[in-house]
Amino acid sequence: MGNESHDFSPPETWGDPSAEAQQGPSWDNPRWPLVGGESEDEFTQALDPTTMKLAVEQAAAKAGKATDPKAIEEAAGDSIRAMLMVRLYRVRGHLAANLDPLGLSHLDEPEDLTLEWHGFAGQEEKDVYVGGVFGYEWVKVRELYDVLRRTYCGNVGLEYMHITDTDERRFLQDQFESPEDTIQFTDEGKKAILASVIRGEEYENFLGKKYVGTKRFGLDGGESMIPALEAVIKYGGQLGVREIIYGMAHRGRLNVLANVMAKPYKVIFHEFSGGSASPEDVGGSGDVKYHLGTSTDREFDGISVHMSLVPNPSHLEAVDPVVLGKTRAQQAIRDDLAAHAEVLPVLIHGDAAFAGQGVVWESLSFSGINGYNTGGCLHFIINNQIGFTTSPRFARSSPYPSDVAKGVQAPILHVNGDDPEAVTFACKLAIEYRQKFKRDIVIDMWCYRRFGHNEGDEPKFTQPLMYDEIRQHPKVSYLYSDKLLEEGVIESGTAPQLREEFEALLQEEFDAAKSYKANQADWFGGRWAGLSKPADAEGARRNVETALEKKLFDSLGRTLTTVPDDHEIHKTLGRVLKAKAEMFDKGEGFDWATAEALAFGSLVTEGYGVRLSGQDSGRGTFSQRHAVWVDQKTEEKYIPLCQLPHGKFEVYDSPLSEYGVLGFEYGFAMADPKTLVMWEAQFGDFANGAQIMIDQFIASGEAKWLRANGLVMLLPHGYEGQGPEHSSARLERFLQLCANDNIQVCNITTPANYFHVLRRQMHRDFRKPMVIMTPKSLLRHPMAKSSADEFMGEHHFMRIKSDTKDIADDKIKRLVLCSGKVAYDLIEKRDEMGIEDISIVRIEQLYPFPGAPLTTRLKRMKNLEEIVWCQEEPQNNGAWTFVDRLIEKAAADAGKNLRPIYAGREPAASPATGLAKRHVAQQESLISVALDLANVGKSAKVTTSRPKKKG
Repeated sequence: MGNESHDFSPPETWGDPSAEAQQGPSWDNPRWPLVGGESEDEFTQALDPTTMKLAVEQAAAKAGKATDPKAIEEAAGDSIRAMLMVRLYRVRGHLAANLDPLGLSHLDEPEDLTLEWHGFAGQEEKDVYVGGVFGYEWVKVRELYDVLRRTYCGNVGLEYMHITDTDERRFLQDQFESPEDTIQFTDEGKKAILASVIRGEEYENFLGKKYVGTKRFGLDGGESMIPALEAVIKYGGQLGVREIIYGMAHRGRLNVLANVMAKPYKVIFHEFSGGSASPEDVGGSGDVKYHLGTSTDREFDGISVHMSLVPNPSHLEAVDPVVLGKTRAQQAIRDDLAAHAEVLPVLIHGDAAFAGQGVVWESLSFSGINGYNTGGCLHFIINNQIGFTTSPRFARSSPYPSDVAKGVQAPILHVNGDDPEAVTFACKLAIEYRQKFKRDIVIDMWCYRRFGHNEGDEPKFTQPLMYDEIRQHPKVSYLYSDKLLEEGVIESGTAPQLREEFEALLQEEFDAAKSYKANQADWFGGRWAGLSKPADAEGARRNVETALEKKLFDSLGRTLTTVPDDHEIHKTLGRVLKAKAEMFDKGEGFDWATAEALAFGSLVTEGYGVRLSGQDSGRGTFSQRHAVWVDQKTEEKYIPLCQLPHGKFEVYDSPLSEYGVLGFEYGFAMADPKTLVMWEAQFGDFANGAQIMIDQFIASGEAKWLRANGLVMLLPHGYEGQGPEHSSARLERFLQLCANDNIQVCNITTPANYFHVLRRQMHRDFRKPMVIMTPKSLLRHPMAKSSADEFMGEHHFMRIKSDTKDIADDKIKRLVLCSGKVAYDLIEKRDEMGIEDISIVRIEQLYPFPGAPLTTRLKRMKNLEEIVWCQEEPQNNGAWTFVDRLIEKAAADAGKNLRPIYAGREPAASPATGLAKRHVAQQESLISVALDLANVGKSAKVTTSRPKKKG
């Protein structure tokens, strides 16, 4: 596989989805196996037989015993032991590093880092051959030991020897061990670091004085992060970064907003006083200050870098995949997917959360995966050495909070937060590594939390010894200014003057905040230009034009059914494509998958992007989609929709993750409203694993943060007797979240209606998340077909689908309203029984609920006696509790005093039975109730002589 197998970053062709799909066999991962690796490091180079022979000869000659076998053996042994010591410091030196500012973390000195363990006790002045390590050919044992201690056991500890790639390891080693690359800053650089730390400290002090007792999750104790993050901007800009997307914890967020993101202090003070950062007429519920985001541009050395901080909820680390998805989208927009050089994701974590939250690993796992890779993320852990009140020994089993990152072979820099130069150096090295290798890297800054979890807590309840030490521990700026005074970099009045000047600036901004008023919201700029909030009310919204011209329809048909001559597809797929070609020839029988492909292809042809991801999205969980055609001899992949001009089609089989992948796709859709972004669950129930993303971002993100989003969720749903985990997509949970025109919830029954709703999603001048209960059995149901003309002409998405049977309005006595698959069961049974006065109407869009058109229909039914809501789900699930009063209101508006009757399963703790006979009995029962079969034959409802059947 050659040297490419060393490279964890994807091949350049990964920017092209059609090329991405043709990388060879599905089992061939270009990143594995990692050849070379540790066998090529300096340890083995120094012990190369030729090198050792030369070293031994030189050593023996130096001792005047060129032919003495014992002297030769001793020289060889000394060299081997010296190189073993070097290697052990590279692997384990971080365990003896000076990391804890409080000095409370007492780790026993590893025995194998001592001279005694290596057999050099009392031999400190002996010369040993090390073959160029640290620039030495020959070196005294003491000198080698001292340089190893300074390098690997100072205020920065480096973990990197778990990395298999030789080039990456050697780069870190060279940067860490070369004298010119160690922690060195000019006097001006040191003054800038001091000023930045002082800004961070004084900002927290000012907030503490002006807003006593108010939660702010201050950075107190971790202020070294501020100059370090500025270093990422500065050095990143020099290395090609033009945009940084941040996601972060609560702690220090306000400080980062002010001192890194340059959000005006007066705006933050205005928000502290209860004001909003947006105009009053924008609406939305808003959110607390330490959840908010912002965007800005900062310039260092003439290079401007755009930065955005993604808003996030209290759910720890939930923002991580959102940032990565947004980064991927921005890289696509900037044509940066091949190089991954211009857009950088930076995630700032808490120590307990990084170790404890599973979404951290889900996000790390994207780092080398086709379609999700962002070219490396810089992770910065604010290591308080404590969670809310939980000590590390109760919070994790690993020595460090960062250990999970070793799973993707990310290097880890542990650094003492009381040394701002060391923290800044760590970030400088991190951005250099990321830009060179396009890999994740972690900075683990050991610091402390000067106050409790928030400023109102009493931390001594649970950590009295730690907080005794903290209360007498000097602040970072005082320690650092004393150091600079000692070095002669600053004068005695420099630091106090910086504090006074900054406090005066804050006071000016505080005074200005009293009269501050936001004059615009920032949510429809840039790529979102031309989009807006909906202009009309949710109930009166008009459909947009989504039908196709026949020429495009026919052209797409050829694309979807033409197999390249040199591509050998599976014989069953051949039959599928033959059937698909017949649909286009005859103009009828279009199934769900074909309608979907027509929607995708037409959008791509119109210049939109289409991105679909999920655990089996290429083939489809139910072998229905076949978006990717796999050659049966070579496993090369052909994607018909990638052959279309103008736009871009991407389909990815995702990691087995719901939380992380759904968050990633939400982040992608946040950045790019011109791409139809879809996440598909393998089964709808599996969205349970992503409930935090649904509750905190998808359903409420627009109201809280003024961030629109057009993400589509495809959730297979339907009761076919497959048990509790393969039936219900928990429709009721989504409906419970519906309010203020926040999301769209659909349960669609025809391929054409699905086609139109997907196209409507992109052709509207606004974006709302959409949740679709996609079918399983309806994918191939003989009644769930559409004709060609339903995709063309004046056709559009129908929120309400009329009965398949033409029953005169004045003949209808009973109206059965339903949604989804059960409609066809009802229609089949009704028609089998010959019932002529029951109409079955499907509600295709449950929210926003189509109350007005339903009222119009009800007015036409002059002799209506009963309205029934029929559903497959148990009574405490499904749509019943949501639609009950909405149907009643529509009836009242139509002048009818009718309450809907429920027809469905009994209330149940489990979503569905796993017993086939019980499922059939339940299904027959709810159909019977809905159609009132118990009374069939007792009235004029039936026009057949067929005998009455039992319900």
